[in-house]
Amino acid sequence: MTEPTITQLQPMPDDWQRALAVVAHPDDLEYGCSAAIAAWTDAGREVAYVLASRGEAGIDTLEPAECGPLREREQRASAAVVGVSAVEFLDHKDGVIEYGTALRRDIAAAIRRHRPELVITLNHRDTWGGVAWNTPDHVAVGRATLDAAGDAGNRWIFPELVEQGLQPWNGVRWVAVAGSSAPTHAVDATPGLERAVRSLLEHRTYIQALTNADPETYVREFLTGHAVQTGERFGGRPAVAFELFGR
Repeated sequence: MTEPTITQLQPMPDDWQRALAVVAHPDDLEYGCSAAIAAWTDAGREVAYVLASRGEAGIDTLEPAECGPLREREQRASAAVVGVSAVEFLDHKDGVIEYGTALRRDIAAAIRRHRPELVITLNHRDTWGGVAWNTPDHVAVGRATLDAAGDAGNRWIFPELVEQGLQPWNGVRWVAVAGSSAPTHAVDATPGLERAVRSLLEHRTYIQALTNADPETYVREFLTGHAVQTGERFGGRPAVAFELFGR
């Protein structure tokens, strides 16, 4: 029997200078694509993070008022490991983030502030590969980010942003979705994989609430396993995959 052909992933575009990553919670990027972000910042590219919430509902044993500031600190430390210093929080309520014009407006404003050529977000579909149900927060933020990439360039959508000094930005060329079940492109994870491990480990409080395993063992096995599996479609090199939408 003939083995099925595995569709190879294409290299991500590299003719850009600024990227903006928009996700729902602290740790979303670290589970998804921080090895790629480390490689990009190494190459001198600018990457900024925008998080819709502070992840305050993410740890059952911590009240949100205590959990939110703690997870914010962990996120800032985590971003620094991969060369990202600009980290913003939109203060939507963790666990009940709603897709709609308010979220689109906030993300469009962030895109106008940072003026990226590449926007990154997380899986916006209902499931993870048809196997596990995705969270409403991920779906809402991912979908709103795709839409806001267009909103940011239209002065007649959210005209109040112009009144606030945020001029339209039509320079988004791609939106890259990490964690997609239909990836098209990838980045070699090898140069950034160790920093990706250290970056996810900065979310130690969250990880210790999530698993009884040794945090470093858990993180290393998770990230390495996914990178190696993705690499089967990227010339055998450990990789981070994205579904790339052009604009």
